[in-house]
Amino acid sequence: MKRLQEQDIQDDLNEKMVFLSGPRQVGKTTLARACAAAWPSMTYLNFDADRDRRVILQETWDRESPLVIFDEVHKLKQWKRKLKGIYDTEGIPPRILVTGSARLTLYRRGGESLAGRYLLHRLYPFSVRELRGTAPPAELLENLLRFGGFPEPFLAQSEKRAARWRKQHLERIVREDVQDLEPVRDIQTMLLLIDLLRARVGSPISMASLARDLELSPHTVKKWIHTLEHMFVCFVVTPYHRNIARAILKEPKIYFFDTGAVLGDDGARLENTVAVSLLKHLHYLEDSAGKDVRLCYLRDKEGREVDFMTMVDRRIESLVEVKTGDTRCAKSLKYYHERLQPRQSIQLVRKLSRTLSEQGIAIRPAADWLDTLSI
Repeated sequence: MKRLQEQDIQDDLNEKMVFLSGPRQVGKTTLARACAAAWPSMTYLNFDADRDRRVILQETWDRESPLVIFDEVHKLKQWKRKLKGIYDTEGIPPRILVTGSARLTLYRRGGESLAGRYLLHRLYPFSVRELRGTAPPAELLENLLRFGGFPEPFLAQSEKRAARWRKQHLERIVREDVQDLEPVRDIQTMLLLIDLLRARVGSPISMASLARDLELSPHTVKKWIHTLEHMFVCFVVTPYHRNIARAILKEPKIYFFDTGAVLGDDGARLENTVAVSLLKHLHYLEDSAGKDVRLCYLRDKEGREVDFMTMVDRRIESLVEVKTGDTRCAKSLKYYHERLQPRQSIQLVRKLSRTLSEQGIAIRPAADWLDTLSI
């Protein structure tokens, strides 16, 4: 199926190098090849293939090729320096598309700076919006809750195959990708940490509590979660505060890119699906239009909480509360809607036949609203 970023990437390739990053097996290589359809005589080089690796190391690819795709080139120790040298001396063409995992977002860590030489696009799992037209929105949402949004388990539509894929997917990330980035001796404990996080989706996370459960230091737990973020296993949502530094110190919530990995009830899976959809929407605005975006949640000392708040260019874009079946407007959502005056406040309900309204707050079927996002 056609991914919605294809045209944006093709346009950007005429301007600068393009980096395409995202979780393992989310479809980056497939999207890269689809983008290459505009240039049939393109060159594809995978660093994992012996023959292609020699071409990359010796820089002997065809300079007449209109597009060169480098897949997994981040495994080359000096990959940033090599790309910088090529771009600075040769420019475009050839167009350069680099695909890979979270390592592509770690370019700031020492070495050569690639600032100003590339445009970043992040590819995330399927969303209701991206799947538009393949089935009614409500059916698409139910399938995302059941199988997650990664292409292989979603398209297989088999719980057995999804479970097998998920186990292998997580273990490969921890045993291979994580070890390359941040060597971890106790792999089983990291897998246990992932299971603990999978069971606490939607709840504020205490690093101290996790550390006690795992018999680790809070510093180690925080470091491991940071590593899992870089590997696109999960992402952190912090509570809103005008002082961002203070918000970071408060207890975060953690969600998974693979909704099917959530160990919880339907409410936790629905909240996780909305979280991934909002992050995907916001990062698309950032990658394609240069918007300043932020995803957070609201909670005060009195315990009033709203699941999500989105900000675009430092303006509160939306407050989003997620419910499985309650159609009464949440008191906390009313409270924050009156005080923060966002552009829109929405209560999403999993199964709702029609949109309702209460004091300026829309109560909408979750699937229908998710279908309105940009991507």
